[in-house]
Amino acid sequence: MKKRATALCGAAAVLAGLMTAVPADAEAGTATAERTTRSADAAKLAWKKCGTEDYPTLQCASLKVRLDHSNPYSERITIALSRIPHTSETYQGPLLVNPGGPGGSGLTLAGFVASSLPKEVAAQYDVIGFDPRGVGDSKPALDCRPGHFAPVRPDSVPRTPSLEEASLARVQAFAEECGKKYEDVLPYIDTVSAAQDIDAIRRALGAKKINYFGYSYGTYLGAVYAKLYPERVRRLVFDSIVDPTGVWYDANLDQDYAFDSRHKAFMAWVAKYDATYKLGTDPDKIEAKWYAMRAALAKKPADNTVGASELEDTFLPGGYYNGYWPYLAEAFAAYVNDENDDPLVEAYQNFAAVDAAGDNGYSIYTAVECRDAPWPRDWNQWRHDNWKVHKKAPFMTWSNAWYNAPCAFWPMDSLEPVDVANDSLPPALLFQATDDAATPYEGGVTVHHLLQDSSLVVEQDGGNHGITLSGNTCLDQHLATYLSTGEVPRSDGEADAVCEALPDPKPLTAQDNSASRGAKLHGLLGFRG
Repeated sequence: MKKRATALCGAAAVLAGLMTAVPADAEAGTATAERTTRSADAAKLAWKKCGTEDYPTLQCASLKVRLDHSNPYSERITIALSRIPHTSETYQGPLLVNPGGPGGSGLTLAGFVASSLPKEVAAQYDVIGFDPRGVGDSKPALDCRPGHFAPVRPDSVPRTPSLEEASLARVQAFAEECGKKYEDVLPYIDTVSAAQDIDAIRRALGAKKINYFGYSYGTYLGAVYAKLYPERVRRLVFDSIVDPTGVWYDANLDQDYAFDSRHKAFMAWVAKYDATYKLGTDPDKIEAKWYAMRAALAKKPADNTVGASELEDTFLPGGYYNGYWPYLAEAFAAYVNDENDDPLVEAYQNFAAVDAAGDNGYSIYTAVECRDAPWPRDWNQWRHDNWKVHKKAPFMTWSNAWYNAPCAFWPMDSLEPVDVANDSLPPALLFQATDDAATPYEGGVTVHHLLQDSSLVVEQDGGNHGITLSGNTCLDQHLATYLSTGEVPRSDGEADAVCEALPDPKPLTAQDNSASRGAKLHGLLGFRG
């Protein structure tokens, strides 16, 4: 799994009064689209076999949509689609699935979701995956600056002016090159445009309504779609939920605290298994060893590949999914105890190295987030805010800052975020873990309040990002019931249902050769680092 750069930000608390309604041109464009292109979009999609070893019944197609949905004469771009067709006489329509990002490819996710749901449930749906505009097999696919994450990068923590200048030069170059290469496209790489693409997919499928299942950023995309087209939503599932009141600058700062806490949870897990890793039984002292490893790699990168910034990239996935902890702990222990950096380099290659798909995902991540909502344009504010957070949460604050810093220099103006509050939907089903770092718990509660009649299912003490279809039968039963019948749990409390988290993993054994369902899911969701 050499995938990185696409899982999403967390939560923040800003006043809802700062939010705006759906842009007027989006609504006007939607009306124009209905009048001018309904018949064209509804033309039968040319589905072709594109099965894989894991998903042999997968089919693929493509759809032309307008780059600018407000302009009926706009040039067309291509959206790549995938499908696992329904097989039951009982047909509940299309179920569109999205893995998040922004920048995540959803083509394979259709196969995963269809194969992971109970057979009798999946059989009732056409499970539809898609690569959002600019992503993967959709055309054009953006790649602003190939090799942007090539090692060894400057130490992310700018303790000297020269380190800060080196990192600033990188992010400024990324923003500048993206603007030069995609000047005509970037104004239309945003969440509202992606939501309008979803409705074009609906029309092409010939469906009056859609069912939608989104993870991470896919929850925000789904909420925006539901705001634009509430009458076209049949069922709505969100897993690991973005707080829409914090997109996106404040969200990243809140995320830094959450990831630091999750990193400390990993240290406590390593301490529990001192007999295996021999790093000690005191989590604080183990964490000190991790930061000593970081300092050593900043001076002498492992195999001229893993420096301080790459180390952060390598361990960040452990904040998304605890199934990676045993692999990361082995690499950590080998470096500290045996002065062997080979496992660390291997872990970097498996969890953090960025290939062309990762470059594409990051290009869309920045294009969408920088366009979606305002960002500070004064670097002094970024410096002040991130040093303040770093003092309490040093694990990934500056890594996250530089990841998003192109938005400080983005060549396009920003839009205002969408107010997704909605009282016109059927009951939506929301899933949220209490200790999720990428999309902290508060985001799930916020969306529960914003979507009238929604139902919130909480994974108590869970720390993973993306929790359904990962082996928790309690969560999956709620999902299956909802997709089968539309029924949701109800309670007078903050949560309508509570499921206990799965146990943390144990150290690896010689028999650990096969990927779990959770590992497969998190490979598809990706992670940003």
